[in-house]
Amino acid sequence: MFDQQVTFLYTADFTRSIIFYGETLGLPLALDQGACQIFRVSQDSFLGICQCAPPASATPEGIIVTLVSDDVDGWYERLKASGVGIDAPPSKNETFNIYHFFLRDPDGYKLEIQCFLDPAWPRPSSAATPSRMRGIGSPP
Repeated sequence: MFDQQVTFLYTADFTRSIIFYGETLGLPLALDQGACQIFRVSQDSFLGICQCAPPASATPEGIIVTLVSDDVDGWYERLKASGVGIDAPPSKNETFNIYHFFLRDPDGYKLEIQCFLDPAWPRPSSAATPSRMRGIGSPP
């Protein structure tokens, strides 16, 4: 097993994406590397948003970033109220036994906010991850 996880996404509009992840989703900045800012998603997982520079490109096809929360409905209401485009309201996916919805970030990356309904899914430790969503823009 690894100690931590970072998913890096390229963006064509760095400022717009930083606002989306930092303010709209309320993720705290873990490290500012100039052309790449890394946001904390949970105790040991991160999203790196990087300014696109050749030969890299901001191509979101085939990538889904899943954010796990027990408060799927709360996230849906907050993001909808913020004007974020959402594919459809939260629903139960019987095949994977999850409750979820999809949205897109400013560069078109597909995000999923979901809750695992399967009791076999490992629950986060109470010390590492809050059990409820904080308000957008709240500190960790």
